[in-house]
Amino acid sequence: MLKIGITGGIGVGKSVVCKIFAALGIPVYDADSAAKRLTNQDPDLRQAIVQQFGEGVYQANGEFDRQAFTQLILSHPQTAKQLEALVHPAVGRDFAAFVAHWQGQTPARPYLLKEAALLYEAGSYKELDKMIVVTADLPTRIDRIRQRDTHRTQSQIEGIIAKQMPDAEKIKRADFLIDNGSNALLIPQVLAIHKKLIVNFKL
Repeated sequence: MLKIGITGGIGVGKSVVCKIFAALGIPVYDADSAAKRLTNQDPDLRQAIVQQFGEGVYQANGEFDRQAFTQLILSHPQTAKQLEALVHPAVGRDFAAFVAHWQGQTPARPYLLKEAALLYEAGSYKELDKMIVVTADLPTRIDRIRQRDTHRTQSQIEGIIAKQMPDAEKIKRADFLIDNGSNALLIPQVLAIHKKLIVNFKL
């Protein structure tokens, strides 16, 4: 069972692409959503976060206070990497359990997907067999982000994009590319990759 990574910068539409793969019966692990879930629900991770940053990073209802943590980052930028150092191993363990679950299912799936924005930046791509990179032209990305995240300003969006690995570098490292620009047809591209991965599975 192949483990396939799917990544791309903010606003490229990774989630839409993953929904098409899921419709084909392919299991999809959303690493970014898993990180949020584990931050709230994993007792060992919660304890480690509280020990590192104090109880103030959790709200009274037990939810991780992202707004408070963002303020902490503004005064202490290194805290972002400190949190990542705690969360990434927890996500790694959760993904391993996800893989084990699907490897035990019948009929066997030819592959599964791990979706995350920072697979290359975090180094977790090294644990995967192949990489799919989703791209889109910059104006389309910015328009999507502004429609989705109405609280973000243009400069904030541009700042997020600037901090992520450039598309050109991701493309150089990719095994498969999906163009999700404004005029792109997604389904034929996904079906072509799906067919190639099934052939590899049968070999």
